[in-house]
Amino acid sequence: MITKKELVLAAMDNKPTERVPVGFWFHFLADEIGTNAFRQPVYTEQLLAGEVEYIERAKPDFVKIMTDGFFPYENETVRHLHSAADFRNIRPLADDDPWFTQQIAYARRLTDRFGADLAMFYNLFCAATTIRFMQPDWTKGEAFLAEAIREDADSVRYGFDIISDDLAKLAKRLVTEAKVTGIYFGLQNILGKGMTKETYAAVAAPGEKKILAAANSVSAYHILHICGYAGHRNDLTWYTDYYVKTVNWAAVVEGIHLEKGRKLFGDRAVLGGFGNLDTDVLYKGSKEEVEAETKRILAQAGRQGVILGADCTVPRNTDWRRFDWVRDAAK
Repeated sequence: MITKKELVLAAMDNKPTERVPVGFWFHFLADEIGTNAFRQPVYTEQLLAGEVEYIERAKPDFVKIMTDGFFPYENETVRHLHSAADFRNIRPLADDDPWFTQQIAYARRLTDRFGADLAMFYNLFCAATTIRFMQPDWTKGEAFLAEAIREDADSVRYGFDIISDDLAKLAKRLVTEAKVTGIYFGLQNILGKGMTKETYAAVAAPGEKKILAAANSVSAYHILHICGYAGHRNDLTWYTDYYVKTVNWAAVVEGIHLEKGRKLFGDRAVLGGFGNLDTDVLYKGSKEEVEAETKRILAQAGRQGVILGADCTVPRNTDWRRFDWVRDAAK
């Protein structure tokens, strides 16, 4: 009998599998963005305890290693970005900086315990999302980035490239030192006046592709997450030339079911299908409704090269039994 790790990797390879893998994830800390685990290690222990309890009790088919408290990019040269010109002041971190070493140590504690049997993908954000989360009000971060790009796109790209170099280095070290299977790489369209596909391709895409290239150099198994959290709409075509084994997007938010998106991405493996809100069937539906939705998704998407999951993180108080309902219905 194959392990869950072998099952998931086979699905990512677009091979026939004995059943469709299933995986959901959620935040473990009350404030995943504002909490700083680098400065308060107690949050790392809380996060780790939550991860371990979930893995041991819910027994998922794979693990997205959550990074609550690790969202801040602990770099003083990025802390005070007020204009496009400030992006020119960004400098890379040293290889022994705690921003690298603490994340690697945290991930290694999980892979040492579960990595032999489970594929484990470390959550990593692109440079743009990283900067958004570091703003005094992260909900205004996208507008800040759009304005900065309009002001001086070359300076913003310069800063993105420096941050992406560190993210690329972290991606490689997470695989080689922390022994994760791969990364779960989150990004999304930058929306706002003048933010076109061409602008994004010139300013943000080079750094993002650099991160994926670094990750691909040490592992073939990574997941691209085109984030539709909080209803953020994305043009998926901005990412069709990003090389990655498996793609996850907000199928419900975007109105693009798995089979349609699969064709868009050249028949690569896909992850998702379920909405992630407390108004969606996964959270509030009856057992029969969740089972019916599972079968409906698979009737459209097929069973090969498919991993069932959600648009993004599901509510913290989701009943874990619901994940079993999906897994059982998918067999």
